[in-house]
Amino acid sequence: MDLQDGQVQPALVATFVFLFCLEACIWVRNLRLKRRLPGPFAWPVVGNAMQLGQMPHITFAKLAKKYGNVYQIRLGCSDIVVLNGDKAIRQALIQHSTEFAGRPNFVSFQMISGGRSMTFTNYSKQWKAHRKIIILRHSTDGRYFEAAHELTVAAANVMCALCFGRRYGHEDLEFRTLLKRVEKFGETVGAGSLVDVMPWLQSFPNPVRSVYENFKNLNEDDAIINVIEHENDSGLTKEFVEATVTDLIGAGQDTVSTLMQWMLLLLVKYPDVQAKLHNLIDKVVGPDRLPSTEDRRSLAYLDAFIYETMRFTSFVPVTILTPRPQMSLLKSPHPQRHCDPHIFDPTRFLDENGDLDKDITNNVMIFSTGKRRCIGNQIAKVEAFLFIAILLHQCSFENNPSEHISLDCSYGLTLKPLRFCVTAKLRGKLLGVVSPA
Repeated sequence: MDLQDGQVQPALVATFVFLFCLEACIWVRNLRLKRRLPGPFAWPVVGNAMQLGQMPHITFAKLAKKYGNVYQIRLGCSDIVVLNGDKAIRQALIQHSTEFAGRPNFVSFQMISGGRSMTFTNYSKQWKAHRKIIILRHSTDGRYFEAAHELTVAAANVMCALCFGRRYGHEDLEFRTLLKRVEKFGETVGAGSLVDVMPWLQSFPNPVRSVYENFKNLNEDDAIINVIEHENDSGLTKEFVEATVTDLIGAGQDTVSTLMQWMLLLLVKYPDVQAKLHNLIDKVVGPDRLPSTEDRRSLAYLDAFIYETMRFTSFVPVTILTPRPQMSLLKSPHPQRHCDPHIFDPTRFLDENGDLDKDITNNVMIFSTGKRRCIGNQIAKVEAFLFIAILLHQCSFENNPSEHISLDCSYGLTLKPLRFCVTAKLRGKLLGVVSPA
């Protein structure tokens, strides 16, 4: 480019046109050689990335109506198979779990934890050993407030206690830095990330690189779990512990806090459901102690409420991509799994005896399934159960009448509800108050 007159050099234009035409020719040749699944037309270089929009999960659902439950799109140079519905997803992730347990070699995935993250690395002997180790191992006076931050802090503190053996105060600088980085990561890395569609962009300043550098610094400062002392047959080293801490905090905090935000929003949107939960908890637990996991069997409707929140919101709309040879897999929410799917009804998860129906709860794959099933799915469900049970035991929640209750969301690794305010009113005496360490 001529810096004096601002004119583009002809040679630069010719080079760009040549490269574009070359890519188009290669793309057409590959298209003819491959046996493609049904799917929309994919443009050279970018594929279908520009068609996904701000809410890719909505686009996936629309494409399913046109191309069926199994169709193909293209992101940059990667072919992506999108699955809709229980049958297709279970066939891929369970019956063919090993083939679909991998991860594509996306640039953003390699950036996170230096390619050692258990969540984002490919299926391998190292990954299996890594997973095995991990498996073993305010509102007062009626004021309205945004609960999102408080819920995020609570969920993150549980994971910090698990990983670091300590809890943090809300204003702790180190803790706030961690939360900010996790939040930014969730906003940046998702299906259709530009740096994955066009890997050459990594040479330029981009948000994914910035997120990786932040996580790298965080790992160097805070990875204090010394689980692996020496290299072993699996090839795992201490660096994998650092990546695991990132996985546990990022996934554990983000998933649980997002679920809590949706549950709180739905409690104020459906006050009759909240009232039913209050009555049940009062009957089972009583006023003199807090709910515990031992009460869970008697609080089946509360568990059903949690499952219905996960189903109704599908707040993890797209799983992390998994490759076949030059292909990847996405799952997309399918509205036909349940009767009247657009109606919020926790009782759909109860059987005729009022107990949790395991056959129906298994249809909620918010934590994926197969070999890549989230290792923290059980602790996340228990954590969510205790959080919401204790909150409902202690408080009743109301929305700000001057605000419209919206079910719209912001897109990222998880779908988060838009800003909303609630007020929490104490229902009895405050029990079990513990100050952070």
